[in-house]
Amino acid sequence: MPNNIEIKAKIKNSEELMKTASELSGSDGVKLLQEDTFFHCDKGRLKLRVFKNEDKPAELIYYERPDTLGPKSSDYHIAHISNPEDVKVTLGKSYGIKGEVMKTRMLYLVGQTRVHIDDVQGLGQYMELEVVMKADQSLEEGEKIANDLIEKLGVEPDDFVTGAYMDLILKKNEK
Repeated sequence: MPNNIEIKAKIKNSEELMKTASELSGSDGVKLLQEDTFFHCDKGRLKLRVFKNEDKPAELIYYERPDTLGPKSSDYHIAHISNPEDVKVTLGKSYGIKGEVMKTRMLYLVGQTRVHIDDVQGLGQYMELEVVMKADQSLEEGEKIANDLIEKLGVEPDDFVTGAYMDLILKKNEK
């Protein structure tokens, strides 16, 4: 399975972070409107991602990632889906829907890293880094890239969070 090194953090100042990400990427970023439906599954996470403002196929994404702070390895597989509503109904009936996450994402590409600045409905603003690992790279190299970029972006380790947005939403709703 393909592999990323990921970090997720709560954002204190999205405008400043977007400015820095834009400078590092040499672009204004790409705005994505995403709807993720999470399904119950025995291991890992399974979600159906629908792009609301792009003419591209939906994605069924399975991934395994530890729920730890800081850089972590994420193994994933993506299937492109042309009929997301049928897939959503079928998986919903088979596994059950865990919940949905709606977000507006600004995407910046910095080298081999995807920098996401997300406004998540019901949660607020977060940042994710995904260092897309090359076949010949070690996890340590990916972690170094992630840590260097976190420092350049000015994100503090105290701002790191664990889990997926779905987990954070469910946890918030328990209160």
